[in-house]
Amino acid sequence: MSEFGGPEIGAPGEGAASGFEELSEEAKQRFAAAAAGMQQIRREEKKSKRRDDQVAKAIVQFLDEADHAHLFVLVSRLVARDCPSIFILAILSLIHQGCRDTVKEYLGEMLNEIPEPDLSASSALTKNGAIAVADGQILIRWITRLQTVLSLDVAGILLKLMVDEKHIDGTILQLTTFVLQEFFHAQKKEVPFEKLQPLTASILQTVFEPFIPSVRKLLQQKTEEKE
Repeated sequence: MSEFGGPEIGAPGEGAASGFEELSEEAKQRFAAAAAGMQQIRREEKKSKRRDDQVAKAIVQFLDEADHAHLFVLVSRLVARDCPSIFILAILSLIHQGCRDTVKEYLGEMLNEIPEPDLSASSALTKNGAIAVADGQILIRWITRLQTVLSLDVAGILLKLMVDEKHIDGTILQLTTFVLQEFFHAQKKEVPFEKLQPLTASILQTVFEPFIPSVRKLLQQKTEEKE
């Protein structure tokens, strides 16, 4: 069978001339297409490697800043769970321009068109006046960024974060709460960690909820396969 799939290519008959020039035009086209396909795969692998290196570098630079040292343990826990670095970077993008630029570049490479955030949704965050309108719009852009990154690798991200069919690792809640706390600190608003957790949980629910059912099915299938 052909290594590249499709119809088998028969070996030349005994005594017949061999070599690429003796192949039919159809076979030549198949070989050329296969070769082009392999080159594309190699290019994509190199691009993916560069992107992964860039993501890792952005995270290291972020954590190397003295103000962010307290987040190191939480990020390390997520890395230990094999949570894709790009999602960690998307969380950090709320408070770090370098992380934000890397995520935007990633989305630009992966999507023909990056979804525009629905800024009208910020009214739900700002209706009681506790959050300024401008801050609410920044948060909506961030939430949209998180959800878009997640949508590109739902199983790869959520399966790493879910500890079972009903629960997500609490590390993601802790890290996101600290990030929100730092965001508000930059806006001259000091909000206790405990008071921010309900808002964080609501944001993460908004991000994750559309994708939870499909991931639960995958978890159920894995459980059934083990049994």
